Amino acid sequence: MEEDTKKWLYWAIPALVAVGIGVALYYGRAHRQAEQQAKQMPAATQPQTPPPSTEPPIRNPLEQAAPPKPLPDLANSDPDTQEALGGVFGRALDPFLVPKNIVRNFVVTIDNLPRKKTAVQMWPVKPLGGELTTSGNGDEVTLTAANYARYEQLIKIVQSTDTAQLASMYKQYYPLFQQAYVDQGYPDGYFNDRLVEVIDHLLATPDPTGPVVLRRPSVNYEFVDQELENRSAGQKMLIRIGPQNAAIVKTKLRELRAAIAK
Repeated sequence: MEEDTKKWLYWAIPALVAVGIGVALYYGRAHRQAEQQAKQMPAATQPQTPPPSTEPPIRNPLEQAAPPKPLPDLANSDPDTQEALGGVFGRALDPFLVPKNIVRNFVVTIDNLPRKKTAVQMWPVKPLGGELTTSGNGDEVTLTAANYARYEQLIKIVQSTDTAQLASMYKQYYPLFQQAYVDQGYPDGYFNDRLVEVIDHLLATPDPTGPVVLRRPSVNYEFVDQELENRSAGQKMLIRIGPQNAAIVKTKLRELRAAIAK
């Protein structure tokens, strides 16, 4: 019996040692795996850095003014907008204003001025009637002072406009302009930035030093000078109204820019 016990101990002790080593190796391996997983996983208490924003920054944030009454929704904003414009221009703008979709048409027209063409049917004001007044015969003619005088009534309205009052009205109604700009296909855009950008583009219009020469290859006139012909619709408008009228418009644009730009 004692001999059997000795044999059991002889075999049991190494077996227990082997088991102990195996257990130690197992738990040691498990502990190392747990440590590696812990290193790979972010700490639960470590704050996560949010992904960088992909929205373009606003360059000219507008300090909005409270409107005198709650703004209507964009689709029904024409009566209120027309009333607000009357507060700035009186009745002087009535013969020229298109009293439908005023805010939308303004936004579309502003957005299109730096492009080659604008949609006349979307203008917020009526196109000036009549033909261009030119002098000369043959294939090439020049714009005349009489043509520039056609814009006299509109230029007087521009020149007499109280810029601070106009900027205040714009700020009050800005949510409608912004909504119209978003609806135009710019979900991340900021309309005031676009307006400032367009003003800068118009201010960069060159001042022709000599007669403005035109030709008429088809229905519409075009500039003979290709450098002028290749300019945007907005810059061509300023050239067609004449240098003195363009100077008045540019002065008012600078005033407006100072009121709405950062």
